[in-house]
Amino acid sequence: MPTPDYARLPETLRPLLNKFYRAHNSPMRAASDGQLWVARQEQIIGGLSLTPVAQGHWLTGLFVAPSQRGQGIAAKLLQQALGDCNGPVWLFCHPDLRGLYERLGFHCDPDLPQPLAERLARYSRSKPMIALGIEPLVRSSAQNV
Repeated sequence: MPTPDYARLPETLRPLLNKFYRAHNSPMRAASDGQLWVARQEQIIGGLSLTPVAQGHWLTGLFVAPSQRGQGIAAKLLQQALGDCNGPVWLFCHPDLRGLYERLGFHCDPDLPQPLAERLARYSRSKPMIALGIEPLVRSSAQNV
């Protein structure tokens, strides 16, 4: 099996990432105003979105095909996507995923910019959700995971 390729997805191919999410019954969608990144192995096997917010980015939609999990694909996809980011990166996730993201260098209780703090408060009304963040200086060591 070929080694996955990790690359930014051109805006014109956004429908392919949404098709990938739907094919796996994921409620995730490619952000309409951010960078899209994918892992490919003949077809998309993982994806994420990075949306600029405040002086950083909001990470959403990180998803790896269930048949491809446990191979470090999420870590490598994050490494590529975050490589060019300036400033902190924040994400929201279910508390069960905290350990995964902490192994990738994210930490709990980040200082969220106001727009994300408000969004987290809204999301938390209907489902358990925590915020995690990673700072630029920490990111370089997390990329070696």
